[in-house]
Amino acid sequence: MTADLARFSINQMTVKQLSLPELVDACRELGVPGVGLWREPVQAYGLDAAAKLVRDAGLTVTTLCRGGFLTALDPAERTAALADNRRAVDEAATLGTDTLVLVSGGLPAGSRDLRGARERIADALAELGPYAEEHGVRLAIEPLHPMYASDRCVVSTLAQALDLAERFPARQVGVTVDTYHVWWDDTAPAQIARAGAQDRIHTFQLADWTTPLPEGVLNGRGQIGDGSIDMREWQGYVEAAGYTGPIEVELFNDALWARDGREVLAETATRFAEHTA
Repeated sequence: MTADLARFSINQMTVKQLSLPELVDACRELGVPGVGLWREPVQAYGLDAAAKLVRDAGLTVTTLCRGGFLTALDPAERTAALADNRRAVDEAATLGTDTLVLVSGGLPAGSRDLRGARERIADALAELGPYAEEHGVRLAIEPLHPMYASDRCVVSTLAQALDLAERFPARQVGVTVDTYHVWWDDTAPAQIARAGAQDRIHTFQLADWTTPLPEGVLNGRGQIGDGSIDMREWQGYVEAAGYTGPIEVELFNDALWARDGREVLAETATRFAEHTA
């Protein structure tokens, strides 16, 4: 592993065309030290088997994606969501990561009540935070770009994420800083400083903003260096706030998924080295 990759972590979704064993082999071959895993492919492979695979390869699991979707109004749906998030905490602990990323959830069907949805997230965190702490796992609220507020995440800014997180101990609840989702927000640097002062930056993720966005917008996260975001600038903000942990690259991109996964991983590692300090 070169010094340029010492903090690099590849999120599994970036190269989802690779099976978990293929991803582990490619990381080992390229000297990639960390992986961010997703629950669905881990479950398909087998949780215990996945934990052994990455552990035996010497890889650090930097995050598990994802928990959340905590905004339902229906009591049965809320109960099911809480149970699923407890399972996600259990899975994170088994995989050896201390960070479960939360995508909080959008508006329930027919609702226009953003404030109410955010309060239901807080209610859920009050139950999940202590459970996560008991298992050595921190919950990292990820604010998503406002274009996702209706269907995926009513938490759109770091300020909103921190307003929720600060109701709970930092050892239970913090935030995810993802360049793709916050780069447009001129208040974000101050919020990163706010988060850092409380030790609430639980993970830092990179993706670039390229236009035009694809239909549906979900898979529009650009390869590092292809878009509008100055990665070193944002790295500087989180490091000034005290963050020294892994830097994870998470890309949802149909064009990247159509290519050879090992080639994409190698390219991403190269871009990481070129665009981070």
